[in-house]
Amino acid sequence: MSTSHRRRLAAGLTALATVAAALTQTAPTPAHAIFGTADIKPIESNIATKFWASATATSGSSTARLAIDGNPSTSWLATKSGPQRLTVDLGGAYDNLRKVRVVFAEPVAVTRYVVEASSNGRRWSKIADQSQNSVRARGAVHLFTRPGTRFVRLTIAGSPGRAGVSELEVLNYLRDDLVLGADLSWVDDYQTREYWVNPLEADRGAGPHLLDVMKDRGTQHSRLRIWNEPRSESTGEPTAIPRQGPERSLQSARWIKERGMGLGIDFHYSDSWADPSKQPKPRAWAELEFDQLTRSVYSFTADYLRKLAAQGTVPAKVAVGNEIINGFMYGSEAAMIGTTAPPYFVNQASVYQSKPGGGLLWKYWGSTDPVEQRLYNEAWDRFTTLAAAGIKAVRDASPRSKVEIHVIVGTGRLAKTMEFWHQFLTRVKAKGQNPDVLAISYYPEWHGTPEALDVNLHTMATTYPGYELDVAETSYPASGGNGAPMPNSPFPRTIQGQADAIQRVFQAANDVVDNQGTGVLTWEPAGWQTMFRAVPNLPNTWEPHASIDVYNLSRAKHILQDTVYAATVVRTAPVLPSTIQVLTTATKRIAPVPVTWQALPPGATDAPGQVTITGTTSRGPVKAVIDVVDRK
Repeated sequence: MSTSHRRRLAAGLTALATVAAALTQTAPTPAHAIFGTADIKPIESNIATKFWASATATSGSSTARLAIDGNPSTSWLATKSGPQRLTVDLGGAYDNLRKVRVVFAEPVAVTRYVVEASSNGRRWSKIADQSQNSVRARGAVHLFTRPGTRFVRLTIAGSPGRAGVSELEVLNYLRDDLVLGADLSWVDDYQTREYWVNPLEADRGAGPHLLDVMKDRGTQHSRLRIWNEPRSESTGEPTAIPRQGPERSLQSARWIKERGMGLGIDFHYSDSWADPSKQPKPRAWAELEFDQLTRSVYSFTADYLRKLAAQGTVPAKVAVGNEIINGFMYGSEAAMIGTTAPPYFVNQASVYQSKPGGGLLWKYWGSTDPVEQRLYNEAWDRFTTLAAAGIKAVRDASPRSKVEIHVIVGTGRLAKTMEFWHQFLTRVKAKGQNPDVLAISYYPEWHGTPEALDVNLHTMATTYPGYELDVAETSYPASGGNGAPMPNSPFPRTIQGQADAIQRVFQAANDVVDNQGTGVLTWEPAGWQTMFRAVPNLPNTWEPHASIDVYNLSRAKHILQDTVYAATVVRTAPVLPSTIQVLTTATKRIAPVPVTWQALPPGATDAPGQVTITGTTSRGPVKAVIDVVDRK
C-alpha cells in the first residue's frame, strides 16, 4: 500500500477493536438482511462530457462544445439554415455504450433528425431515425448496441427555427469483461471468523467463509500478496505463523479457485510490507551479489508459479513487485534514497544494505551533473534487470498468466509516474521482456481527486495504448471522521459514501478510452476500510455492509428509455406513450415495456412552464418532462 502500512494498520485494528467492543455491549439488534442501507444503481457515465471528448459542427463550430458540456442552459447553435451535423468524437472506442440522449435548443419544435455511430468517422450505422418525425418535443432518448463506437453524429434534417442542441449525451455502462475483485490476502488470517449475509436469520445465506460472501456479492477475482519469509516489520524476526507466506498462500489459492474466482498473485519480493516508502530485500537474499540476486528473483518466481500450477491454481495475473514506483529490493543504494523503513532494514543495515539492489534514485532525475546522471541510469538498469528476471519467470513458468507492473500516481506527481513508465518499458523491452498490464493504486487521501484519477488513467492509456490498465488497489471507509469525506474526496464516510466512492473508481476504469481499463480491486474489504462489521452478541461473526453490493449492482441488466419528452398547450393534457423501450444487456434486445404514468398535479397545464411526472415500469422508474406552451 501507499504509506507506512504498519502505522495505518495499527490505527485501523485499534478502531476496529473499539467498535467491536462497543457493539458487543449493546442489546441484540433486530434481524435484518444487510447491515445499514445504500442506494446502489447501475453505473451510467456520459462519455461526451469527458475532457478527452470533442465536438464539431457543420456551422456554428465555435459553440459545438456547448452541446456536450453537461450544462443544459448552454447550446450549440447552427449559424446557417438547412441540414446541419453535430459530430462527437469520444476520443477512443467503447464497447458498452447503450444510450444517447439528445436535448434540443428549441424546446417545443418538431425536429427531424438521424443519429448515427461509427468506429472511424467514415462508415456509419444508424442508432435512431427520426427523419419523418411530426411530434413536438424538447428531446428524446435512444437505446442501441454497437461495440467499438468512437463517433456519434446527429444530423438535423429540418427544424422550424435555427438548428441547435443543448445536450448530446452518450452514455456508457460497465462492460462484462471489466473485472471487479478484491485483494483478500487476510483470508489467511481470518480462518476462524465466520462471515454471513444474514447472520441473525435462520437462513444465514452465503458463508461461513469470507470468500463465500464475496463470491455471492459478485467478486470475480481475488489477489494474494506473497512474502518470501514472513517477518515482523519491527524486529525482522520470522513470525510465529508465516501468514501470507508462500506455503500458506497455496491453500488460500485453492480456496479461491474452488469458488470459481480468478486468482492474482502479488509478489512483494520481501519478508514484510513493500510499498512506495519501503522495499526491503528478503533476508535470504540480502547479502547476495547482484547477479545472484537476479537469479534468485527468477527462480523464486518460477518455482512458486509451478507449485500453483501443479495444484490446479494457475493465476490469471501476476504482479512483479508491489507499488514499485521507487523500485524494489533496496540494497546499498538505500543510503542515497534516504529510506528509514522498515526498522529492521535500517537497524540491520550491515546485512540488508550490504549489496546493491533495485532502488531508484529519483533525486537525480533530470540532473545535469554527469556523476548523478550515471547513478540515476545505473539504478534504473539494476531495477529493470531484476524486474525483467521476474517477468521472464512468469513467461517461462506460467505462460497463461498476464504480467502486471503496479505503481502509484502520487497527488500532483503524474510526471514522475510517466517518467517511470518511459524508463521502465524502454529498458525491460531492451532486455527482451514486456508486461501486459500497467496498474496503479488509488486512495484519494494519497493519490488525489476522482478527477485526477481520470486524468492519470487517460494519460497512461493514450501514451501506452498497447497495455491493459488496472486499478490494483482502492478502498474507502464507511465510518470515521464524523462522516466527513476523506481528503480529496467528495464522498462522506458512510455506508452510502463507501458505495459511491468505490463505484466512482469502477466508473473511471470502465471509461478509459479503447476499453483499456480492465479491472478494479478493492483492498482487503474485510479488514481495512472494511465493508463488514462485527455482529453484536455473536462472537467472531461478521456481516457485510450494504455497500458490498457494488460488485453485483454496478452492472446494468436492463437499460431504460428513462426519459420521455413531450409538449402540450395550456389547459390541454399531454399525450404520453403507453410503453417505453428497454434494452436487456444479456440479449442485446430492445423491446417495449408498459408504463403507468402518475396523474398530472391539479392545474399543471394551466400556465406555460414545465412539469415533470414519474412513470412506473416492471424494469424501473421513468419520467416525463412536459413543456406547456401558449396556444398559437
